[in-house]
Amino acid sequence: MKASARHILVDTEAECQRIKEEIEKGKDFADLAQAHSNCPSGARGGALGEFSPGQMVPEFDRVVFQEDVGKVHGPIQTQFGYHLVEITSRG
Repeated sequence: MKASARHILVDTEAECQRIKEEIEKGKDFADLAQAHSNCPSGARGGALGEFSPGQMVPEFDRVVFQEDVGKVHGPIQTQFGYHLVEITSRG
């Protein structure tokens, strides 16, 4: 199984929740990733490309391979900070 996802990584849960609320109000995920994400993927709108189980940290994997595709999930805490994750494809 492989999946594709994009994410936004920030330092605090509060900031993560605030960005999620902006997305829910219609703001573009990719624009917010470019503006706020601490991950180099932010320059690509948060796109992480395609990956298999075990290539990402466990907290991230659990969401990407078990939750609904096409929805924004989070805040998800990892050792890197707080993530919003949108699963773009899985199969």
